[in-house]
Amino acid sequence: MKSRESGMPDEQMWEGFFSPMATLERLRLTSEVRDLVDFGCGYGTFTLAAARVISGDVYAIDIEPEMVATTLSKAEAAGLRNVKTILRDFVGEGTGLAEQSVDYVMLFNILHAEEPDILLMEASRILRPGGLLAVIHWNFDPATPRGPSMNIRPKPEQCRSWAEETGFLLLQPGLIDLPPHHYGLVFERY
Repeated sequence: MKSRESGMPDEQMWEGFFSPMATLERLRLTSEVRDLVDFGCGYGTFTLAAARVISGDVYAIDIEPEMVATTLSKAEAAGLRNVKTILRDFVGEGTGLAEQSVDYVMLFNILHAEEPDILLMEASRILRPGGLLAVIHWNFDPATPRGPSMNIRPKPEQCRSWAEETGFLLLQPGLIDLPPHHYGLVFERY
């Protein structure tokens, strides 16, 4: 099931919002991470950057065949053999990955889903104890050039509450400003 208002901006606009490597560094991604899951990989913007950092595999999951094909094509062109693309409805069916099988999960611009708790529960299920959950979302500001409607766009405190209710602990410094239009949060699974 696609998340509501899940349309991607065109690739050039999307890629202009981020410095993927710098963003992932701020979200505590290091080479000590073995395996990672990117829920809703889109164009592979963060998938490819993560694949260059971690020591294991990146599972890039998306419901859109075009996004999976784009990510796979980019990974192959870059010679990244640790990117595993998966075409799957992870909201309706889960990731299909084993329990406690990964060290890091990325939920980027996706917690405006109708049932964010489903995504967070699946993240908790597949993360090893001590694993990290990184969340990015659009700032709660109607002036952003994209993003979901304000009535479904989560505020940072909502994301924190949902994650904590699902068994995650917010790591310091807490809210991470990711200019120009996003914020980030990093949680540990306990």
